Amino acid sequence: MTTSKDLTYLATALKAPRISLAWERLADQARESGWSHEEYLAAVLETEVNARNHSGGNLRIRAAGFPQIKTVDEFTLTHRPGISKDQVALLSSGRYLAGAGNLIFLGPPGTGKTHLAIALGVMACQTGHRVLFKTASDWVVTLNKAHQAGRLDQELKRVQRYGLIIIDEVGYLPFDADAANLFFQLVSSRYENASVILTSNLPFGRWAEVFGDQTIAAAMIDRLVHHAEVHTLTGDSYRTKNRGIDTLASHKPENKTQ
Repeated sequence: MTTSKDLTYLATALKAPRISLAWERLADQARESGWSHEEYLAAVLETEVNARNHSGGNLRIRAAGFPQIKTVDEFTLTHRPGISKDQVALLSSGRYLAGAGNLIFLGPPGTGKTHLAIALGVMACQTGHRVLFKTASDWVVTLNKAHQAGRLDQELKRVQRYGLIIIDEVGYLPFDADAANLFFQLVSSRYENASVILTSNLPFGRWAEVFGDQTIAAAMIDRLVHHAEVHTLTGDSYRTKNRGIDTLASHKPENKTQ
């Protein structure tokens, strides 16, 4: 007859410590509820799987390099024009990852682009995907260091092993020709292989200003949007709004009667 000592040993041998913590409680519940053997076994194994997924998700989140942790729930509470709750829920399902699709969020500062990118990245981590987050400038710095060390190809291949990369703040700083070429290689290496979430404060029509060349900007946009959902977020900046500043117009000097 199997004893609790036997089950504890087996759980330890399988490196499944949550089983030894849950089997007895679930056995009592199974007797009271009349579970089948299969239902009981599934419940016991589910406790271990859920715990491992949670632990692994936390590790992936820490390794992703997010500047802070944001959630989709927090975003929907501060709903932004340009994307609906239903659309956010659909993006949260992660279907774009299965097809190596991209998500692009455009719009002025303070409209929630980075928040949403991080929140979806966190969800991807929690569902088993490896994620890397960097600003556009930081991606170029990383690639330039690899290029200078003669290992750019290796770095691009390393990044390809991540199911999702997030490129934040495209457009805040212009790139020189070398930086634009490195950025183009990063985008090209992901094309139809793995997903990108990208945020930009500029519409596509102004990307040539960032990359210094209309041709390279057009080629990059072509690869990014081929398998992508593009959302343009609008509205006032939540940062200034939360401080009681609705628009820049509120700072216009008053006309004083002489």
